[in-house]
Amino acid sequence: MNQPSPPPLPDPHTPPAPASPAQPTPLPVQASAEAAQDILINWAPQETRVAVIEHGAVQELLLERTLERGLVGNIYLGKVTRVLPGMQSAFVDIGLERAAFLHVADVWQRHSSGEAPATVRRQEAPLPIERQVFEGQSLVVQVIKDPIGKKGARLSTQLSVAGRSLVFLPQDDHIGVSQKIALPERDALRQRLQALVQAHTPPGRNTGGFILRTNGEDASDAELIEDIRYLRTTWQKIREAALSRPVTSLLYQELDLLRRVLRDLVGEHTRSVAIDSREQFAALRAFARDFMPSALGRLTLYRGERPIFDLYQIDEEIDRALGQRVALKSGGYLVIDQTEALTTIDVNTGGFIGTRSFDETIFKTNLEAAQAIARQLRLRNLGGIIVVDFIDMVQDKHQSAVLQEFRRQLARDRVRTTVCEFSPLGLVEMTRKRTRESLAHLLSQPCACCGGTGRTKTPRSVCYDILREILREARQFNPREIKVLAAPEVIELFLDEESAHLASLSDFIDKPIALVAESGLAPDRYDIVLV
Repeated sequence: MNQPSPPPLPDPHTPPAPASPAQPTPLPVQASAEAAQDILINWAPQETRVAVIEHGAVQELLLERTLERGLVGNIYLGKVTRVLPGMQSAFVDIGLERAAFLHVADVWQRHSSGEAPATVRRQEAPLPIERQVFEGQSLVVQVIKDPIGKKGARLSTQLSVAGRSLVFLPQDDHIGVSQKIALPERDALRQRLQALVQAHTPPGRNTGGFILRTNGEDASDAELIEDIRYLRTTWQKIREAALSRPVTSLLYQELDLLRRVLRDLVGEHTRSVAIDSREQFAALRAFARDFMPSALGRLTLYRGERPIFDLYQIDEEIDRALGQRVALKSGGYLVIDQTEALTTIDVNTGGFIGTRSFDETIFKTNLEAAQAIARQLRLRNLGGIIVVDFIDMVQDKHQSAVLQEFRRQLARDRVRTTVCEFSPLGLVEMTRKRTRESLAHLLSQPCACCGGTGRTKTPRSVCYDILREILREARQFNPREIKVLAAPEVIELFLDEESAHLASLSDFIDKPIALVAESGLAPDRYDIVLV
């Protein structure tokens, strides 16, 4: 998507900060425009918003509200309240409004050998859940999926603590490397990490397991050693808390969004991280100094007069991300429908007529749609089952090219995705891991008028509902007079096209019917008052 890039951050109208150790000089723009990434952070006491900018456009939006902070990664001392053998699941009280959910696939079993008590391994055929947990049992559990809708949080008894470069698995001894790191480097990185872990493990202690994260591929030995120490210290504090605190206590809280941005998003492709709060800028610098010094040079304090999100019209982008229709540059468009179970995305040519053959027009539209869909999935944080209805393509080579481009764009996504081939009906089915609410669920709620369907009854349908209700009420209560309160468009229809039907009903029940327009009523809502 060739969009013109706005001026590099910080805002050109912003006066330069004085040169001092407290205000580092931003790193120069990287030579590769494709790899350059800017991160904008808008902080307020009630809400933190983060926008990831690539190619001059918003690619990802992250949002955290102080009163609605996510739970993924938190570790609790829970209490089993109910075991359901038929579902191979258990409900666990961790102090939330709804009980959390633990499936047998997320339960790790202890060895019966003489290994350390915390050592657990996943069995290929796990024991039934009723043989592993029981009602009233205390369990140390970790949230792996936030409560979504009416569903409680999902839990695991396999614990992990994430650092800058490593993920610590205290109950295991596995040394692994992220699958996103190229295959040729994995073996060498695994051997290097294994040597570092062994060299910095006290004799007689369980080593614990470590996985090298993608952003730790280029970490130095000193950085990895520091991460190992930090993670083991953190785990020791969690263990001590589990022994001293009551059930349903929070033992470990995942980092807030500000610090997760530095830990998870900032890498060599990041050009700058700009934040508009002086206080939080200082806090981020302190965090970076302790855990990731390489990010210090990228941190900048935004001092512009315009709000930081105005630099890329991000608020407008958020509003568009809540809409159903997404326009494509070619004149085509996407229609995105999100339900509780799945999301459907329909591709249409719209006004795009192309310059060559009809097949070529469809192919070009689908290629552009593949890029736009991958971006919308990140932008809207859509997860679960997703079905994409590309425009039907006659040539197999066009289908292959569109699918290849779609997968290439999805490869940039930090969230795990799985994409199937075109189905016989020309649909592409995929999944995207869902751990948090989508942007639409965070920022909006079902319409009080339509109940989330996106549609309401026509004024004429409401008129006929009212006529039937009047007849029903008149027969049951025999009032002196009937008064109808409805939306102005419904009353207007009664006074015009439906006036004959209203007069006929009034004569039939032999009662006067008064009409009152109420602008505050929804189009399909009405009241019938019996006098």
